Amino acid sequence: MSSWAPTKYKTTNWSTYNDSLKRRGSLSIWFDPQMVWRPPPPGKRGRRQQFSDAAIQACLTLKVLFGMPLRQTTGSVESLLKLVGLGWEVPDFSALCRRQRSLNVNLPYRGGTGPLNLLIDSTGIKAEGEGEWNARKHGGSKRRIWRKIHIGIDEETLEVRAVEVTTSNIGDATMLPELLKQVPPDQDIGSVTADGAYDTRKCHDAIAERNAHAVIPPRKNAKPWKPTSNGAIARNQAVEASRYLGRTLWRRWSGYHRRSRVETKMHCVKRLGQSLMARDFDRQVAEIQIRIAVLNRYTALGIPVTEPVG
Repeated sequence: MSSWAPTKYKTTNWSTYNDSLKRRGSLSIWFDPQMVWRPPPPGKRGRRQQFSDAAIQACLTLKVLFGMPLRQTTGSVESLLKLVGLGWEVPDFSALCRRQRSLNVNLPYRGGTGPLNLLIDSTGIKAEGEGEWNARKHGGSKRRIWRKIHIGIDEETLEVRAVEVTTSNIGDATMLPELLKQVPPDQDIGSVTADGAYDTRKCHDAIAERNAHAVIPPRKNAKPWKPTSNGAIARNQAVEASRYLGRTLWRRWSGYHRRSRVETKMHCVKRLGQSLMARDFDRQVAEIQIRIAVLNRYTALGIPVTEPVG
């Protein structure tokens, strides 16, 4: 009997994908000469801000990409602006540090065609503590703090559509309604795919309120709920289908395997750093949001198109 072998894939758009990978290394994509570097007068009393949110986000983007401290970030941005011939002033390190706490990060999003199929998952990222090697070899400090990243990505474009950052003691299921609130009410949601940790009444009711289809595997000992809401009725149908088809066939039939794409996106988030540089929670939220904005920009430049072979 032959052993199981993983499916092999080949990339069919190597030429365009190769060009997009090279463009990811271009620093010019983060500095647009048409961007608003200095905000217009707000029309209110008081001193106006010297730099716009877009200017602060552009500086912090280079900080996240290259893992630089704030002072080095200031020097790097200043040299780049001189090289490209833009005579803009550069915010100093104290301004970057102060504005990062309350920065309204802009998440670029192109949008797909048709209803939005949302894939949701969460992961943890270290915010404070010794590295893995030091902790195992020398004991290290036992004070290790983690933050949880909850994201929802568009299945079609693979761009992050919603993101929430919480402490490590917050459950996954409680954040699904908050992620759905980040999707505009006029945006049609076709389906919401998540793992079994989201098999709760609040999650199913929140999905049903958006007239979306929930692709959430029922727990192994799942029992039908009282059909008091549309979410409970949809969940009972999933329980019956899972019992009739079996869990393996139900996952194939429902398309649950698509959730692996959001796990891949989580891996991409950590490729930008296994830990956070910021030390207070509000700045950590901004740092994670900037990582998401970078990944969405990378995805917009181009992604591989694959097909199974063999």
